[in-house]
Amino acid sequence: MANMTAQDLMGSGQRPQTPGERLRAEMLRLVGGLRSEGADDAAVFQSLFPRTILPAEVLETLASALVSGGHVLLFGPPGSGKTSLAKDLWALYPKKVLFVADCPVNDDPFSLVDESFSRTVPPCPFCKSRYAGVSIADLREFRTRDVDPSKVPVREGHLREGHGFSRIQGSSEVFPDNLTGTINLHRLEQLGDPTSPLVLEPGKLLQANRGLLIVDEIGKLPLGTQNVLLQALQESTVSPAKSRETFPAAFVAVCTSNLSDLDNINEPLSDRLQNVFVGFNREHRKNRMIVDLALRDRRLSSRYPDLLLETGVLLVEEWRRSTGEIYELSEVGSNRTMIDIALRSEAHAALDRDGKRTVGVEVFKKGAMDAMLGHIRARGGDSYVQDAKTVLEFLRKQTGEALHRAALEYWCTFFVEVLRRDKSEGKRVLDECRSALKAQPTEWAQVPLPKLARFAEYAAARETHKGGAGDLEVALGAFAIMQELDTFECGEPR
Repeated sequence: MANMTAQDLMGSGQRPQTPGERLRAEMLRLVGGLRSEGADDAAVFQSLFPRTILPAEVLETLASALVSGGHVLLFGPPGSGKTSLAKDLWALYPKKVLFVADCPVNDDPFSLVDESFSRTVPPCPFCKSRYAGVSIADLREFRTRDVDPSKVPVREGHLREGHGFSRIQGSSEVFPDNLTGTINLHRLEQLGDPTSPLVLEPGKLLQANRGLLIVDEIGKLPLGTQNVLLQALQESTVSPAKSRETFPAAFVAVCTSNLSDLDNINEPLSDRLQNVFVGFNREHRKNRMIVDLALRDRRLSSRYPDLLLETGVLLVEEWRRSTGEIYELSEVGSNRTMIDIALRSEAHAALDRDGKRTVGVEVFKKGAMDAMLGHIRARGGDSYVQDAKTVLEFLRKQTGEALHRAALEYWCTFFVEVLRRDKSEGKRVLDECRSALKAQPTEWAQVPLPKLARFAEYAAARETHKGGAGDLEVALGAFAIMQELDTFECGEPR
């Protein structure tokens, strides 16, 4: 949009919107479209946050907090999907904006020409001086009536990292200046005026102006830094310590915290945030979706049997049920561990000296052990040794059980849904599978295997990560694991 001015903007019928109002409008637009297509509540809210698999009620709670115009605090155990959810929000946030063409912090043009909006989202010192004649020298208040809208150039642009989006990783090393900004000495040397707003290098809060701010682990920020953030949430402005000016910092804040850090968030700041608890999924189907989604975008070269992926999910679910709230072990049951079991197992298969490049039972056990031990929060030698014993004992007791459950579910689903509980047909399928396992792959095409073909069709539809293997090879690979685990005493599927 070239050669546009604030006067053109006022005549276009457009109305000013805060970042929260823009996000609300976009969310309602998407929800309206999904509902018109007949989507139910669960599908609607999952579509808003497509890369984060959580219970529908959690996503609905978050959506209502954002549509109401609030800033949010996502809190819960480590690895439950809080940061992933915050990233989904940035993907959702509308990126196209109009801004004052020569403004160093991308001012909203309406901040200069709309009296009511300027009180909510004031313009920056540079724009006040340039378009309303307000400077430190005359010490008067900014008034929109002093601005000639036809002299305010407007451009269209897109928000991006550092310009409408910024992220803070909470730690004791994040000081107020990191949020407010610092003096750019090179620019100061060029301008020669320490009072000029142009000498300020924008901090994280100014970089988020007009868009979204993500604060990971907000409870780890020092109290002084939290107070700077509080000012921005209350007033949509920031006052850098080494500047006499106040700068606009209007954004939607999405903060995350582990349960152990909640008490470190100061009360006034906590009051400005709407709390949304993000726990682990209780539905096995959704936990499996988390693993599949994580693996979908990775180019895994090894074949990964579906029932072993299932086993990894079952192991983590059992860990969550059977262990207490020990801090050092809290992340062993996280979504990250569930994903890492698959990745570490695949890595062992890729490194296999025989070049089979297929995840088998023993390879899976190595990957599960590496992943679960790797997510212990080590706090010292003795502590780690004791925690490692707890994890290894759990794996010793539970891995075999999880493998049997996954294998039984795999076969019984085929037996019930495809064979319709026909035991005679089931025996014929088993016989052909066993015969094919004894034969060489070159012999498979020479022997009629109609019963095995039914199982191969089922396996091909179920197996996601085939690693380039053919349907028959995939089916027999799954069958070989089930036979190794002595599976074929079918009960009711899970």
